[in-house]
Amino acid sequence: MQNSPATIRGNRCLRRKTRKKSTGASPALKSGPIAEPQTTPVVTVNDLFEAESAPLKLKWVAGEAGNNRLLEPTTAKFPGMALVGHLNFVHPNRVQVIGEAELAYLGKLTREEHAQAIHSLFSSDKTSIVIVANGRKIPPGMIAAADKAALALLSSSLPSPVVIDHLQYYLTRALAPRITVHGVYMEVMGMGVLITGESGIGKSELALELLSRNHRLIADDAVEFVRVGPDVIVGQCPTLLSDFLEVRGLGILDVRLMFGETAVRHKKKLHLIVRLETMQRQKMSKIDRLQSKQMTRRILDVEIPEVALFVGPGRNLAVLVETATRAYILHMWGFDPLEELMKRHHEHMNIRGPGRPGAPTADTLRKARNKVD
Repeated sequence: MQNSPATIRGNRCLRRKTRKKSTGASPALKSGPIAEPQTTPVVTVNDLFEAESAPLKLKWVAGEAGNNRLLEPTTAKFPGMALVGHLNFVHPNRVQVIGEAELAYLGKLTREEHAQAIHSLFSSDKTSIVIVANGRKIPPGMIAAADKAALALLSSSLPSPVVIDHLQYYLTRALAPRITVHGVYMEVMGMGVLITGESGIGKSELALELLSRNHRLIADDAVEFVRVGPDVIVGQCPTLLSDFLEVRGLGILDVRLMFGETAVRHKKKLHLIVRLETMQRQKMSKIDRLQSKQMTRRILDVEIPEVALFVGPGRNLAVLVETATRAYILHMWGFDPLEELMKRHHEHMNIRGPGRPGAPTADTLRKARNKVD
């Protein structure tokens, strides 16, 4: 079964080198799982050409010596900002796209102004690629300037807005901040659930039980999370670990071969974190039995709901994970069982009233329950 071009490009991004973010920033996962420092991938001109040459019909015209230029400097404070756009001399883009209007503008300039504009375009230290779109013929002056400055000059037969749209989509994901977390990532009832906890607590065994209940494995041991939006975290499995699950006593298991094609998937949006903890008397005495406050954990500056489950004899963790996922889904729909319980108690106390002795009748209680239902 062959992978789609999008999957191949995604796997290629995973194999690229990554750079550590200058700020030690992510306070994610303060307890339980161990996370590597937040990183931003390094993407070169050659990486972009290999990934987008087919869909954008790109041809390398000149400036082959600049194939290793970075599309984003390692010192960038906000990676991904102002990367692609039409020709701009005031705030140069990393990828300058020249379309019909830009070529018409350059054609109206005098010989001296035209030469100065071409020199400014190819001598800018902020520009890594120049793309001439719409299948237009490239002026010889641009080719000579590109070779002299060792700056990649590409051409495309597609309209410039289409080129910009494709490159923005690609670069947003290729340069998205990411972090690797220790744990098991599962799809439970269509939700992305990260199972974390100390080594040896039973994460892989729990994943095996969930697989037997027709849920799906995404990643075991090392999960790579990528922030693809302001509040959207997508978890995926590194290519080398895809389809494998390690269980103590059984060794390495190929989940795809054992449970079928539908038992695994490559990536999924993160919805919930389940933290496994050992059952200790001190911890149990401090548990909020009503869960009046929703626990969250910060990953890549996004708050993710978290649930703590205690491992002990006789506790069916697979059922508890499924129940926690169901509760999360109901919470997303706006249902709060604690609020409903408090509402029912308040209605019950209001029915009795301060001057009405004795317990309410069964009919009165039934009416109160119907109001809540």
